[in-house]
Amino acid sequence: MTGVRKTYSTGVVEVEALRGIDLEIDNGEYLAIMGPSGSGKSTLMHIIGCLDVPTAGSYLLDGTDVSKMSEKQLAEIRNRKIGFVFQQFNLLASLTALRNVELPLVYAGVPAAERRERAMAALDKVGLAQRVQHRPGELSGGQQQRVSVARALVTDPALILADEPTGALDSHSTREILDLFGELNEAGRTIVVITHEADVGQQAKHLVHIYDGLLREAAPIATAGVGR
Repeated sequence: MTGVRKTYSTGVVEVEALRGIDLEIDNGEYLAIMGPSGSGKSTLMHIIGCLDVPTAGSYLLDGTDVSKMSEKQLAEIRNRKIGFVFQQFNLLASLTALRNVELPLVYAGVPAAERRERAMAALDKVGLAQRVQHRPGELSGGQQQRVSVARALVTDPALILADEPTGALDSHSTREILDLFGELNEAGRTIVVITHEADVGQQAKHLVHIYDGLLREAAPIATAGVGR
């Protein structure tokens, strides 16, 4: 993305949440974006995830400028190219782990037999093959987050975008989720984590800091690695 700005109007004043962001995320990268509350990191996440569009500037995802797309087009991009992992898991309490993971495929119109096969494979990948018929209330916090990671993976997206993914977890579950992200990245998946926790950010291969709507510091942690 180049020169990305985002301004919100309250009706009385305008607030500039992003003030000119230049950021390139290569395929296969594991990037952490760190910043305190109010720094603009959530706004940046929404734009990377095609949940919002910039007020100015451009954002190319796999070579296509998504900045001027309609909401319908953005929804299609999200469903095909991006998997989301949220702090509060966002699982439906009445559905089993299997059915929760199947949901993105339901929205995509995938036939039932294929949905089940792909959801089972995703749950197996995150180590929950024996918990597919459990509902969220029957799973630990770490297991629920693994279900949400499986849901993010089931459409085989180019990018996994995780918003404060360990914020609701204890230290043991945090370690499990971070290890899982590392394994997925080693297998070639692009991972972008939004966090305010330094220990979480340090697990990435590339770390950038955002303050007051600007990227103030970029620090390579190891060798760096889908939006431009």
